[in-house]
Amino acid sequence: MQIGPYQLKNNLIVAPMAGVTDRPFRQLCKKMGAGMAVSEMVASNSLLYGSEKTKRRANHEGEVEPISVQIVGADPQMLAEAARHNVSNGAQIIDINMGCPAKKICNVMAGSALLRDEALVEKILVTVVKAVDVPVTLKIRTGWDKANRNAVQIARIAEDCGIQSLAVHGRTRACAYMGDAEYDTIAEVKQAIRIPVVANGDIGSPQKAKYVLDKTGVDAVMIGRAAQGRPWIFREIEHYLKTGELLPVPEVAEIRSVLLAHLQELYDFYGEHTGVRVARKHISWYTKGLVGSAHFRHAMNQLPTRNEQEDAAEAFFEALSREGAHLNYELEALAA
Repeated sequence: MQIGPYQLKNNLIVAPMAGVTDRPFRQLCKKMGAGMAVSEMVASNSLLYGSEKTKRRANHEGEVEPISVQIVGADPQMLAEAARHNVSNGAQIIDINMGCPAKKICNVMAGSALLRDEALVEKILVTVVKAVDVPVTLKIRTGWDKANRNAVQIARIAEDCGIQSLAVHGRTRACAYMGDAEYDTIAEVKQAIRIPVVANGDIGSPQKAKYVLDKTGVDAVMIGRAAQGRPWIFREIEHYLKTGELLPVPEVAEIRSVLLAHLQELYDFYGEHTGVRVARKHISWYTKGLVGSAHFRHAMNQLPTRNEQEDAAEAFFEALSREGAHLNYELEALAA
């Protein structure tokens, strides 16, 4: 799949997730086989450029190209300014968020709330595309609610405005993450436009990724929550698409190695105080399905320091190794 001048190594993309797709997570997923990873959404409000959170979200040091940064907002000029700001700080692709269903985003008429105003969508897309000399992509949902699905109309507007790739989460804003993803709607979008289309939603296994690619005819799939604590899903999908064979699940020793390396990156990136807190959710995701993990996660959440966290994780995996335990995945649909 190609976006502007960037030829991706495959058609597997990490979905932007607030509080998750920071630089350490993006780098890890790329190392594990993802062809591209989109950053956490960065607010278009210029007053936030100086905040530590925004600076971290715009930190791409050492990141494998292409660097895609997602911006969110409702004002065309502010979004254009945010796009220019991020390009000047290393962004090679600007992605516009019109898919987030969170109330705090929709209440300010941003994210998927924009789908209710097609004229504003067009104005935003034209303004941002003209503002930067890098590819601009867009992420949407299928509509505001089931009575107002307008993904095809938005897709045509996007193509006409110069958007170079469109990702579609197969649910309406009202659906949030409930129900099944609408792959039929995504297929209609793919048939309606010529630019690359990316399918997102409920892709939690190699078999599901192939099913979605075959059913919709899209150019790529986007994986979100299914990659939390399981970044190797990208190599599993890539291998399955190439060979039709499933890779064996990772051994406990590899999970331990990946988790501990990820923790080191988090501590270094955020500093110990914030890093320990961010690490808790990742530890929870990595250990889900492992013997004794419920008790371990509860105890882990009480530990206040980096050393205590690392020692506890080491001890947990050492005990698993002695017992010869194996990971028990729940591969059912995990909405992306």
